[in-house]
Amino acid sequence: MSGNYKSVFDIIGPVMIGPSSSHTAGAVAIGRAANRLFGSIPEEITIHYYESFAQTHKGHGTDYAIISGILGFEPDDSRVPNAIKIAEDQGIKIKFIEEDEDSPIGHPNTAVCELKKGSREIVVSGCSIGGGTIEIRDIKMDGFHIKPKGPLPILLVQSADTQSTENISDKLSKINTINHHAEYAGAGHATMYEYDLENRLKDKDLNALSSDSTKMVYL
Repeated sequence: MSGNYKSVFDIIGPVMIGPSSSHTAGAVAIGRAANRLFGSIPEEITIHYYESFAQTHKGHGTDYAIISGILGFEPDDSRVPNAIKIAEDQGIKIKFIEEDEDSPIGHPNTAVCELKKGSREIVVSGCSIGGGTIEIRDIKMDGFHIKPKGPLPILLVQSADTQSTENISDKLSKINTINHHAEYAGAGHATMYEYDLENRLKDKDLNALSSDSTKMVYL
């Protein structure tokens, strides 16, 4: 999946959707990352806020911003301020929880997003580090527990075919700088490969990397 970004301003320039780049624009980006990882619209959304997010989310538009991202809206979409009502009108259950303890991922602007649909559930922990830039620091999905090491972009590749994954690693190393690479074992023979990249991939590069034997998510 392509088109994610390190900062919302890479897409929309100086346009703001709310009073704070960290609490509003960054929240959209966290929600969009969760949307890409889940791959569909959830039936239930629970957002756990920590520290600064827990204290100011209501006044800074964090709630509607993060839900709009989970719905897959672009940051400059006119529907963003109405995202909560739009979601509820679709029958999506939404809960916001203000946590008292410190952030589990070590940043004051932290949101932990739990998305559920049927028997499937993922948990995405992200933080807004300023200027609309985010980091996704913890992902639990499909039996994997992934711990990215830096800001976006990140490419996740799930495969049971070692040769296909080696081909992807080789191609990636020729078109981008891999800042961090990790492997995570899942159920059966499946493995998740994480690539934290220096630069955004172009659509043509993503198409060249795709394989019938792999499943990719690009953040």
